[in-house]
Amino acid sequence: MPRDENQLDAENQRALDTTIGVVTPENIAFEYQLAGPFRRLPAYIIDVLVRVAVIGAIILFLLLFIGLSGLQELGAFAVAAGFISYFLISWFYGAALEAWFNGRTVGKWACGIRVIDVDGCPINGKRAVLRNLLRIADLAPVAALSSIDENIPPMFLIPTGMVGLICVISTRRMQRLGDIASGTMVIIDEKTWQLPVAKIDDPRVAPLATFIPGDYAISRSMARTLAVYAERRHYLTPARRREIARHLTLPLIDRFEFRPDIDADLLMIALYYKTFLAERNAEPADLGPLAGYSPLVRDMAAQSAGA
Repeated sequence: MPRDENQLDAENQRALDTTIGVVTPENIAFEYQLAGPFRRLPAYIIDVLVRVAVIGAIILFLLLFIGLSGLQELGAFAVAAGFISYFLISWFYGAALEAWFNGRTVGKWACGIRVIDVDGCPINGKRAVLRNLLRIADLAPVAALSSIDENIPPMFLIPTGMVGLICVISTRRMQRLGDIASGTMVIIDEKTWQLPVAKIDDPRVAPLATFIPGDYAISRSMARTLAVYAERRHYLTPARRREIARHLTLPLIDRFEFRPDIDADLLMIALYYKTFLAERNAEPADLGPLAGYSPLVRDMAAQSAGA
């Protein structure tokens, strides 16, 4: 049976789609744009140039130090230090930067990409070391420059990177061998993003938001979690809302010194309101819906006595 044009267009769109979905343990989904080989190659070239520049600077410093000090007997020490620096920078430059700077090297930062694990979490040191140690396998096979010019010694080799390229274009997450082994993937870093603004109809939200401490600084990941939750909560059953919200707000309830029986779903929406909507409304919140109620633990005794 022949397929119509709409089916073919949908299949082509899926084939060209470079968006990957990640579901957190809290059952909240995020989407990331995968970085393809033509975006990762410039980042790798920049990192190679940075490594060469750093190694060259170290060697130049050692030569100047020996020359100015006149201690020629330190020549062997300088050679050893140069080889050690070359080894450490060549093998651990990427691992160290990715572990310490949220999956970014200088090249990745310049090209707007970064490394995360397949669960959407930041990369740790173990994964960073493993994916960078396996880079040598991704750069295989190597080609001798003597095949281009016979005057070039056969010891000069250039990596072709065909193994890594084939892996990237043939895997769903665009992973090279190092990424597959370490459970990581390279995504396009979202430097700017705009969150959807959900409509809040519950009159209890604004009054409850006034009890959230003013010095509470929302993190980027939490802000995005709040936005996704507020946008999708209407598709969840009340029981599922409470389950997800309780898991997310449990540490915040203790931090805000709220009473343990507080409605977790309402607290999530109050956080969303305070983060994204409160500044747009200059008028003070009407405490009518929560008149005489306080979510704070210290006020529970007074409310119980008054009841």
